[in-house]
Amino acid sequence: MTITNASGSPITQSGHYRLAGVVRSEWTKLRTIRSTRWALVACVALALAVTALACATVGSSWRTDPAVSHADFDPINQSLAGLLIGQLAIGTLGVVVICAEYATGSIRTTLSAVPSRPKLLAAKAIALGAVVTATGLVTSLLSFSLGQALLSAPAPHATFTSPGALRAVIGGGLYLAVLGLLALGLGTIIRHTAGAISTFVALSLLLPWIVAQYLPNSVSNTVSRWLPANIGVAITSGRPHAHEFSPMIGFGVLCAYALLILAAGTWLMNKRDA
Repeated sequence: MTITNASGSPITQSGHYRLAGVVRSEWTKLRTIRSTRWALVACVALALAVTALACATVGSSWRTDPAVSHADFDPINQSLAGLLIGQLAIGTLGVVVICAEYATGSIRTTLSAVPSRPKLLAAKAIALGAVVTATGLVTSLLSFSLGQALLSAPAPHATFTSPGALRAVIGGGLYLAVLGLLALGLGTIIRHTAGAISTFVALSLLLPWIVAQYLPNSVSNTVSRWLPANIGVAITSGRPHAHEFSPMIGFGVLCAYALLILAAGTWLMNKRDA
């Protein structure tokens, strides 16, 4: 038997919210916080800006570029290049969802209402996952459409019916969504906004550059395929890359990263004081 509170959320006899009620509560927090709107707008704006620049540059310089640069050109990946920058806004949102409560001390109130910390983190992940999945898919769709419109002839372009195009567009949106959940896990582990965002940036942008610059090719080719940014390139490409995972395997690896980090965050959340 359950009763409901004034807002209609189901409560158990012990006074603890069920998961559905906690998800509604976290959804209310997420949609009413100003930083959520700014982060989502920034994701779309950054992705479209970078895509427009990348594709317009190729379209205008294609005739004068050396032929060797044309051989490996992938119009699908080119039009989704902005997602690798838009991920910074999604990662920031994922961190803020949990770290903002630790910064203000409101996490104590939240845990008083929802003593089950795994349930609380699961609810945050569900609410955040829904938002970033929708935003990621819209951003990927708009980026692809804009990019292809700017890839003027004679530069190659693609359509949604081109081999690998629809898979790359959907994969790009899901890639952003999983990174948002990964960032939530980092925020839960680190519990400090600046530190968690810095760690996310290091993992998503700096680490691939360090591996490429300072490790021998034989080592970097093996290591780089496991990095989130390189997995993102494989997912958003229309053709296979020699040293990268296939899109499906890469996406599975990325999901495993997110699950492991969220699991570690849940374990630490249970061990530590609020």
